[in-house]
Parts: sequence; structure tokens; C-alpha cells
Amino acid sequence: MSAAVGDGARRLFTDLPEVDFDAPQNRSLLFARLLENGDGADLSALARSIPAGEVGDWFERLGGRKLSSRSQAFWSIVLGRRAGGADPGASELWPL
Repeated sequence: MSAAVGDGARRLFTDLPEVDFDAPQNRSLLFARLLENGDGADLSALARSIPAGEVGDWFERLGGRKLSSRSQAFWSIVLGRRAGGADPGASELWPL
């Protein structure tokens, strides 16, 4: 596991074989799972190992497609950014 993903966060990736989260192509999965389901320890490990700007940039690009409406609303406040990447024509089953 990467420094960005503590041993406890491995529970969020049980469907995957060992993944190198330091590889740029795996960052989107890392951010999506931790921002959606991570606990305080998971998010602390993420904050220690990845610049906040990188997480915020990802949120602006893909947060609207990768996170639930509830998580988008929460992280919009925390990060001070809007979730991007959502299909504006898509209707939500249960809008927030």
C-alpha cells in the first residue's frame, strides 16, 4: 500500500488486488473511495501524503461523477470548490 492509504483503509479496496496508489493512473480511484467512504484516520493519511491542491483539483474535475450527492455537498464546503464532471442532463434518483 501507499503512504496515502494506511493499513486500515485497505478495507475500502478489498475488491482489488494490491494496487500502487502512488501511480498517477490510480489516484482517481484512491480519491473517490477515500472521500466517499474513508474515516478520519484514512483522510489524515491522505492529507499527510498528498497535497490538498491535488485532491481539490481532482474534485473539480471528477467529483461530480465519482461521488454521491451527499459527499459532493460535504466536500464542496470542506474544499471550498465545486464538484465537476457531472453530466448536466442526468437526473438523479435521490437528489440531495
